[in-house]
Amino acid sequence: MKRLILITVLMLVGLLQSISAQDFKTQFKVLFNKQDIAGQEKLLQTWEKSNPEDPELYVSYFNFYINKSRSETISLTTKPISKESVTLTKENDEKAVAYIGSRVSFNKVDFDKGISYINKGIEKFPNRLDMRFGKVFALGQILDYKGFTNEIIKAIDYSDVNKNQWLWIDNKAVNEPKKFMLSAVQDYVAQLYDAGDENAENIKIIAENVLKYYPDSVENLSNLAIFYMIKKDYDNALIFLLKAEKLAPTDFIVLNNIAFCYYNKKDKANAIKYYELVIKYGDEAAMSYARQKMKELKENK
Repeated sequence: MKRLILITVLMLVGLLQSISAQDFKTQFKVLFNKQDIAGQEKLLQTWEKSNPEDPELYVSYFNFYINKSRSETISLTTKPISKESVTLTKENDEKAVAYIGSRVSFNKVDFDKGISYINKGIEKFPNRLDMRFGKVFALGQILDYKGFTNEIIKAIDYSDVNKNQWLWIDNKAVNEPKKFMLSAVQDYVAQLYDAGDENAENIKIIAENVLKYYPDSVENLSNLAIFYMIKKDYDNALIFLLKAEKLAPTDFIVLNNIAFCYYNKKDKANAIKYYELVIKYGDEAAMSYARQKMKELKENK
């Protein structure tokens, strides 16, 4: 009877801790949305005393400090400072005279505090993919692409350790975890690509790391090829693109990149062959581009 009472008490304590954790998280979200910095800080301190092993506490501390570190200023400039800059023109004249845009900066002290909390969270709860990718996102915001890349590599490496048994917010299992992780990695690679050719080496590092564990990843065979295409090394690019084609023979992005390589190698026959495949399998934009290149190739005899 005493044993039954003890088990019941322990279950009740566990339930109360769970309810308390959810309540803290809900309160934090309300205060976060209100941008109540003082209220958030006070709640986090209370939460930490009440349940210091709650994984959501570390996520919330991270969000608190990263958000606190961020500041945005609006500037009037002679050149656009971001993609979202608004162009100012004179009446009846489309020529730009100035731009209004925002500059985002981060206070290093608060930013580093946020990173220290998410590092503790990852150390305690290594299967929490949201923590890992939250850190990746934050490093991307400050353009720390070396750290950004290193954190992606750590996640890929750990996917082999935990066999992709990833968890997300509230320790919920991720649906199709391998697919989800690799899809997110692909989004991050696209971010590196958009950031400029100086990040080509980071794209290569990530692609090689993924292929170490997932050799049939068409996207990362393509990513590795893109690295060589950026370097204008079309022979090495084709090695990986032709491997990708065998795995995904109707992937028009792969086919278009193969055609592009042959075009730049001045291999007219193979360029035409692959642009024809792009026309067969591609979307409207890819088909239009392929037809244009085909016309160009056939006119230049």
